[in-house]
Amino acid sequence: MPSTDFIVARNDLQQCKVIETQLPDAADLPDEALLVKVTRFAFTANNITYAVLGDHLKYWQLFPAPAGFGNVPVWGFGEVIASRHPGIAEGEILFGYFPMSTHLVIEAADISKRGLRDAAAHRQGVAPVYNAYARVSGDPAFAGKQGDHQALLRPLFMLSFLVDDFLAENEFYGAKSVLLSSASSKTAYGLAHLLHARGNGIKVIGLTSAGNTGFVKSLGCYDEVVTYDNVSSLPTSSAVAYVDMAGNSPLRATLHRHFGEQMKYSGIIGLTHRKSSPDEPEQLLPGAKPKFFFAPDHIRKRAKEWGPGGVDMRFGAAWSGFVPNLDRWIDVREGHGPAAVQRAYLDTLNGRVPPDQGLILSLSE
Repeated sequence: MPSTDFIVARNDLQQCKVIETQLPDAADLPDEALLVKVTRFAFTANNITYAVLGDHLKYWQLFPAPAGFGNVPVWGFGEVIASRHPGIAEGEILFGYFPMSTHLVIEAADISKRGLRDAAAHRQGVAPVYNAYARVSGDPAFAGKQGDHQALLRPLFMLSFLVDDFLAENEFYGAKSVLLSSASSKTAYGLAHLLHARGNGIKVIGLTSAGNTGFVKSLGCYDEVVTYDNVSSLPTSSAVAYVDMAGNSPLRATLHRHFGEQMKYSGIIGLTHRKSSPDEPEQLLPGAKPKFFFAPDHIRKRAKEWGPGGVDMRFGAAWSGFVPNLDRWIDVREGHGPAAVQRAYLDTLNGRVPPDQGLILSLSE
């Protein structure tokens, strides 16, 4: 059967197109395979990060595309429309990592009441979370607007949760303030919410563009909001930690030179400022050596230390405290069909999506 796929040129993300690929019909599925219709998925700046780092972190291998192209991974929902696995019924709803496509074949393995794993050979060698699917049929937390919030923010909030935990474990490296670039991004304000909720006297400072200042202030989780062109006005009398959601090399250099040895931690988390490129961290800047924060490493560490279910339990409690804000912070916008998906992709790539919007898309009309 045909699947509609949205693909991008790996060496020029501005180039994109829609193609059709052939998938096996239901009768021709391999044993234990599932044919899944991708019903809706979220698209955020985080997906652009997946594309920018597609080769470096193996994101392109998850959903193969023609030579020179890639299928950007997205978080969303799929309905099982054919099943060759006795433990999975047609009509089941799955939440997890999907291609920007109308359909996906999953080689189901490790079936449990709560989820399953795609055991396809080309999907191995990446962090296990990317191959895991939650079975969410009938779960109100994954239905309707709540489901949209899960797709838009749950994976990003996991990163927020892990960075918050990492900083706290390291006692904020002695910093009295935490600076967050790209403060209007969903991962940044998830982290700001967690840092603010600690109530430990650590000041949370959001760095943003002039145009996003009003939105960032309205969130209520930043103690101070500073525009990028004004960061040199920040006092240097106390130690700071920098969480770089933007991946903006010139901004990073400016902050390091401004704070000098008061810069106690400099972590590169995201690449929302895509055009500044994922350069290797600078070795010669004053203060703490900039380094990438790799979430799978920290989650593996905590899973070992906290034991079975420990990460899920703590994350669930944090998510429950975050969710009540989302109706106020996020305006969900839906888009259906290839033209809508292409427009949403290019708007996100080129920074044209307002920070209060959350895009939920489907390639089906």
